[in-house]
This record gives sequence, C-alpha cells and structure tokens, in this order.
Amino acid sequence: MTQDTWSEVALVGIAAQGGSDVKFASITETVDIDIGDKDFDVMATLSGGRLVKFNPQEPTTITLEAYPVEAGTDTGTTGKGFFDLLNSADASQPVQISMDRVRSKYRVAVLWTDDTSQTDAAGQVVTANTGLRVVASDGFFTSVKPSFTDGVLKFTVTYKVPPFDKSGNANVKMESVDTTAVLDTLDSYSSSTKW
Repeated sequence: MTQDTWSEVALVGIAAQGGSDVKFASITETVDIDIGDKDFDVMATLSGGRLVKFNPQEPTTITLEAYPVEAGTDTGTTGKGFFDLLNSADASQPVQISMDRVRSKYRVAVLWTDDTSQTDAAGQVVTANTGLRVVASDGFFTSVKPSFTDGVLKFTVTYKVPPFDKSGNANVKMESVDTTAVLDTLDSYSSSTKW
C-alpha cells in the first residue's frame, strides 16, 4: 500500500545532545519545516550573457505551534513545555526556568507513518509500513513565544539549524520508506552521532 497523502497525524521528537528523545506530538498542533534555500545570484556581463553566482545554503527552520500547560519538561519522555529548550532545564517540581546565556544543541525529528503502533519520531518503520521523516541535528531553539490572544495559551516555537557543520557534514536529512524496506531507528543523539 502507498500513501495518497500524509494527514492528521505526525510524530515530533526532540533530543538534547547527550539526552533522550522527548515526544511532543501530544501538545503540538502544527509543524512547519522551511528547508533552507539553495539560492543564487545572476550577474549580467557586457556581452549580454549571464553568470550564476551560487550563495551558501540558508539555515533550515522548524516552527511548532503547541499548547503546553507547563513551563518545561521536568521528567519523563513526554514533552510538557518549551522554555527549557531555550534556557537551562529544571528537572524538579516546581519547574523554575530563568533566562540564561546557555545555548544547547538539539535534534528535532518529525515522522509521518501509517504504522499506527509507532509512537516515537526516532523509531523504526518496519517493512509493510510506509514513512517519511525529516531530521535536523546540531541546531538551536531560537524562539519560544506564548500567546493568549485567542483565549487559549498557544506557543510558537522556532528551531534553526545550519545545513552543514563546520566539517561540511549534513545537519539535515530527509528519508522515506515504502513497504519494501525498513526505516531504521535513529541512534541516540550525541556530539559524535547525529542520527
């Protein structure tokens, strides 16, 4: 079976470098992924010709709209809030997160699959199921904006990642599988392992 569209359900996983994947789909309403443009400029020559000057690829931006009821995730593998992704986490109740200058690296994975038993964006999609996953590693959360203008507390959360690390290795990958192969589980995210 092949999918006509991906709709209604997606899985979102966020892992701090050196930490476990935390599931955020249950409080997330929308996911927007802006893969960085690979743009170019055109220079006109005196002969009427055109030369192409390639620009470096721009960062990828992932934006989540979500409805958390807590400031951050104190424990467990289910995400409860977002302020701890922008600042240092507090793993105790009451959760208290103060502004700081810490910038922690994160991996974000978004998975669409027809495997209804799958609960983890970093998990395996087995043969006989289909899946599409976008994974971004070594990026940073740059914005957590709460809004109460519609009478419900909604957060807009922004994550940005450069397309490559300083060695030129990819920080973003897109992968899919039809029913004839397996989409492997992502490895634990660390300073030496992106996926």
